[in-house]
Amino acid sequence: MSDETGSHNTVPENLPSGQGGHHGGSVATADPFADPGLPPHEHRRQDIDEKAARHSERVVAGLFLLSMLGTIAFIACFVIFPVDKIVYIFPFGHVSALNFSLGLTLGVALFCIGAGAVHWARTLMADEEVVDERHRIDADDELRENVRQQWITGAKESGFGRRKLIRNTMMGALTMVPLAGVVILRDLGPLPEKKLDHTMWAKGKQLINDNTNQPLRPEDVVVGSLTFATPDGLEESQDDYQEQLAKAALMIIRLKPDDIKDKREREWSHQGIVAFSKICTHVGCPISLYEQQTHHVLCPCHQSTFDLSDGARVLFGPAGHPLPQLRISVNSEGNLIALGDFEEPVGPAFWERS
Repeated sequence: MSDETGSHNTVPENLPSGQGGHHGGSVATADPFADPGLPPHEHRRQDIDEKAARHSERVVAGLFLLSMLGTIAFIACFVIFPVDKIVYIFPFGHVSALNFSLGLTLGVALFCIGAGAVHWARTLMADEEVVDERHRIDADDELRENVRQQWITGAKESGFGRRKLIRNTMMGALTMVPLAGVVILRDLGPLPEKKLDHTMWAKGKQLINDNTNQPLRPEDVVVGSLTFATPDGLEESQDDYQEQLAKAALMIIRLKPDDIKDKREREWSHQGIVAFSKICTHVGCPISLYEQQTHHVLCPCHQSTFDLSDGARVLFGPAGHPLPQLRISVNSEGNLIALGDFEEPVGPAFWERS
C-alpha cells in the first residue's frame, strides 16, 4: 500500500532545485536566470605591445592624411573637369567626369575620417566594459562629479593628448573636409560681379522702337503716349539677349514740360520726352500700364504705382525706390540717344545698394 501522506512530500523532477519542498508552509525559491557576470577582460595586442600600438597609430594617421588628400583632389577635380565632359568608366558606362570624380573624392575623404575614427577606437582607446547601475534622470552632485571624472578618464585613456600624430592629422582632416562644401557653393551659378550695376546703355546709343525696330525720333513720340525702347545693337540672336533686355528695357513718355515737377527729370529729358526703366523696383516685373491724365504707371504684379511727372517716385505699393531714369538727347541725325548708362542699378534692390 502506498503512503498517501508521504506522497505529498514528493518533489517533481521538472522543478528547479529548491522549489519543490515545503518548509513550515513556505516555498523555497531560486533565481532560474542568475546573472552570469562579465567575462574576464582580454587585453588586445596594442595594450601590451607598444610596437603594435604605434603601428595602429600610423594606420589611423594615414587614413586621416588620405582624407585630406581626398579633399584636395575634390577641389582639383572641380577646377580641372569641364561640366560637359563625358567619359566611359566600367561598369558604370558613360558618365559625367565631373560628377563621378567629385563623388569619388568626397566619398574617400569622408570614409577615411570614419574609418580612422573606428580603427582608433577599436585598437587604441580603452575597451574594458564597465557596469553602471541605472539611476534616476535627475543627477545629484555626486553623479555629476562621477560623470566628469569618467570624461577625464576617457579622454586620458583615448590618448588624444598623448598621441599627437593622430590628434593633429584628425584635426587637419576635419578642418579640410568642409572646404569641399565651400567649393560646391561656387557651382550654384556664375558670380554676379558688377553685371547688376550696368546695362547696355552707353553714351551715343540710339533708342530703338520695340515695335518698328527703327531708331526713335522726337516726332515719333506724341504727348500722352507710351513707347517701349531697347538699346541699339541688342539682337534676339544673342546668347544673353533676355538678360540684357531685362536690364535695359525702357519706357518712353512725352509730357508737357510744365507738367514735369522734378528738376533733374526735366534736365535729363528732351523736349518733354522722358525715359525710365521699364523694370519694377519691387520684384522686377515689366511695367506697361500707363494712366495718361495723372502720368502714373502701374506694375501689374503687385500694384506698385509710380509718378512719372515727379521723378518716378513711388506713390503706392511694395516697391522700395523710384524707377531709374535714363538721360537722353538727340544725335546729328535727329534720333534719340542715351547720354550714358543708368546712374543706379535697375530692378529690385540688391545687397550692393546702400
